[in-house]
Formats: sequence, structure tokens, C-alpha cells
Amino acid sequence: MARRAVLEAADDLLVEVGYAAMTMKGIAERAGVGRQTVYRWWATKAEILVEACLEDVREELVAAPLPTARSELVSYLDALGRFLTTSPAGLAYRALLGEAQHDPAVRDLVREADVVSTATGEVLRRVRPVAPAMPPPALASAQLVGPVLTRVLEVDDEFSPELLDAHAELLLKAWS
Repeated sequence: MARRAVLEAADDLLVEVGYAAMTMKGIAERAGVGRQTVYRWWATKAEILVEACLEDVREELVAAPLPTARSELVSYLDALGRFLTTSPAGLAYRALLGEAQHDPAVRDLVREADVVSTATGEVLRRVRPVAPAMPPPALASAQLVGPVLTRVLEVDDEFSPELLDAHAELLLKAWS
């Protein structure tokens, strides 16, 4: 219960005050626990946010099988865009990506957690049978999510459904 309260407090504080202003003390106070409790499980606020992201992404980026490869890709890309722009966990992930650019410890945490790769990998595994020229998983994942992530990071906006569909179509043509 205390652990869940800390994870939720970190998400809430990130939305309210941003990554730079968020502190371990503030997280503990918001969660209604002592700082010792927080430090028992995590050494940094980045570690808390990574764990919160990993838990939330399992729920928010679940990609149910759909009838066509194209619909699977479009559905997943739409969910990814919403996750990155509207979810507190998506906001946390974006904050961690930004912090990772100048903090090697955060970069290592983000790299190790690989927050969106599990959900992306599930979709790619289902699409692979109809996409025999799909590159290895790491490259296919980058090709799939890269444009959506770049768009969100650069302009804080999702692609339109038409652009998501065009992206999926281009990938499937390249991978066929």
C-alpha cells in the first residue's frame, strides 16, 4: 500500500510541478510516508518514475490482436501517442528521456527499463508473419515508434489517424 502510494505520488507531483522541482521529500510527503520508507525502495526520483512507468505501460499499451497487420500497427501507434501525450506515466517517460540526455545514471535506468519495448515487441511478433522482410526487432521497433515519439517530443502532439495509417502502410510495404 505504501509502495503504491509513493508511485502514485510521484506521478501526481510530476504533473503538478515537473521533474526538476520534484523531490524525494515531496514524494514522501505527498504519499503520506516517511522519507526512510521511500529510500528503502528507491535511491532516486528517476528510479521511482521508471517503476511507475513500467507498471502503467503494461496496462496502457496493451495491444489486443486485430484482424489485419495494418490495423494492429495503427491501433498500437494510436495507443502509444495517447500514452505519451495524456498519461501521467507517458509524461514521466518523456521527463525521463529528457533527463537521460544529460544524466548518465538516468540514461542507464531508461536503457535498462526499455519502457515501451515489451508492448512494441508483442505487436511486431504478431505482424512478422505477414512482413517477412521486417528487420531485427530493435530496428523494427525504432522504425515503428520512432516517428510517433519524435513528433511528441518535438511538438507535443500526436499524428492524425490518417498519418498513422500512412506510416503503417509504408512500413508494411517495406517489410513485405
